[in-house]
Amino acid sequence: MRIKGETATNTDPTGRWSLVVPLKPLARAKSRLAATSGALLRPRLALAFAQDTVHAALACRAVADVVVVTDDTTAAAALAALGARIVADSPAAGLNAALAHGERMVRATRSGAAVAALNADLPALRPAELARVLESAADFPRAFVTDAAGIGTTFLSAGPGVELRPVFGGPSRAAHLASGATEIMLPGIDSVRQDVDTGADLRAALALGVGPYTAGRWAAGVPSMDR
Repeated sequence: MRIKGETATNTDPTGRWSLVVPLKPLARAKSRLAATSGALLRPRLALAFAQDTVHAALACRAVADVVVVTDDTTAAAALAALGARIVADSPAAGLNAALAHGERMVRATRSGAAVAALNADLPALRPAELARVLESAADFPRAFVTDAAGIGTTFLSAGPGVELRPVFGGPSRAAHLASGATEIMLPGIDSVRQDVDTGADLRAALALGVGPYTAGRWAAGVPSMDR
């Protein structure tokens, strides 16, 4: 998926990427799911989504490490247990600032790393599909994957020596295109695109097949929507 005139920025054919996953405090996460899941299940689902995302990312052959930027102690402990490196959200200035902070932390120890931001709410994420996305992203200085709705962004990458420059939030597909990032338009990467903000999103993720943490939490919960 190379665009004419652009050059590859990742010369490592195995694409040993560092992923940065931002996660807000669970008490405030996934507020739009409250009507679907109920107030008690909502933060537990938010954690389960992040666990499945990190678990799948770490199982991806192209991923060297995963850095989670969060100030939530419960989430930090659970995700560290999976093998993620936890970084405090010291900017405390929103999603894009957290991602830029995570990028700096990665490159403080791996200066030549290729870095990608990945949403924490991809409970159906498949390691093989993520590997295909990373392989394609290696062809471009910056690249992104739009969400299933075609409006937002679930993945943004920057090759070695290239700044991530995230502009997540709202219509971020248009913002990332305007920033010069290349949109990755591969078929068969639904699990990388299916983030979960609403009950409809959750149904779509369940239909794709969610990971063990979300599946277990969903089965144990008492959601208000029909399964």
